[in-house]
Amino acid sequence: MRIFKYLGCGALAVIFNTSVIFAADTAPRDVVFQDGAVLASLTGVPGDAANGRKIFMNRKLGNCLACHANLEMSEQSFHGEVGPGLDGVAGRWNEVELRGILVNSKEMFEGTIMPAFYKSAGYDRNLKKFEGKTIMSAQQVEDVLSYLLTLNEE
Repeated sequence: MRIFKYLGCGALAVIFNTSVIFAADTAPRDVVFQDGAVLASLTGVPGDAANGRKIFMNRKLGNCLACHANLEMSEQSFHGEVGPGLDGVAGRWNEVELRGILVNSKEMFEGTIMPAFYKSAGYDRNLKKFEGKTIMSAQQVEDVLSYLLTLNEE
C-alpha cells in the first residue's frame, strides 16, 4: 500500500486506465495463404535481422545453408546446392512471398523438398516427440524473413 501513498491520484488513474496490448502469435493452423504468400505478420512484431541471420546459419534450427548458398555468409562452410542461391533473394521475392515460403514452401512451389518451418500438423512420418510442434517459432520466422530482406543485391 505504500506505493499508493507516494503516487498522486492522477498517476493512479493512468495506471488503472492503461491497458497493455500484446500481439498474439498466429497459430500455424490459422495462417492464411494467398497464392502462396502470407500477407500478415505471424507476430505483429518486426523481425530482428541479426537474430534471423543466426537462425539461418544454425545447423540445428533453420539449417538453411544445408540447401542454399549465400555469399553474405562466406565465412560459413558447406553451402548447399539443392535449393536456389539466396544472393539477391529480396529482389526476386517480396516480403509476403518470402514469409509464405518460410511458413510452408509447398503452398508456393509444388513438389519442393523445402521443409515447412511453421507447420505443426499433417506430416506423414512424424516422430511422436515432434507432433504438434513447428521447426521455428512465429518470431523466428519473422526474424529470418527480416534477414532475407537484407539480401537484395546479387
